[in-house]
Amino acid sequence: MGTQMNQSLSPDDLQTIRRAFDRVSARAWGVAYGLLSALGLFVATVVLVIKGGPNAGAHLGLLSNYFPGFDINVTGAAIGAVYAFVVGYIGGWTIGTLYNFFVERTSN
Repeated sequence: MGTQMNQSLSPDDLQTIRRAFDRVSARAWGVAYGLLSALGLFVATVVLVIKGGPNAGAHLGLLSNYFPGFDINVTGAAIGAVYAFVVGYIGGWTIGTLYNFFVERTSN
């Protein structure tokens, strides 16, 4: 195996590798990150609502400073999920866009 790594790659092999690291869909990354973020925040909030207690979700409740309308209840979970989707979408779209930028830059 070590000797194969020292050999130069054929043009067909290089083309196969380039196709493997081709551009990604920034929109798809945005949707995927957005859905994961929204689902994560919604589930975390609902679990805290079910758990209950005198001080349930004190730390998670601090998100209301950034997400107006978010609270540790089912309605707040839905509102927070919308905000989390938007923030996750922006993050995923940014990652996809940067990935495409660097793939194009290194392939030239």
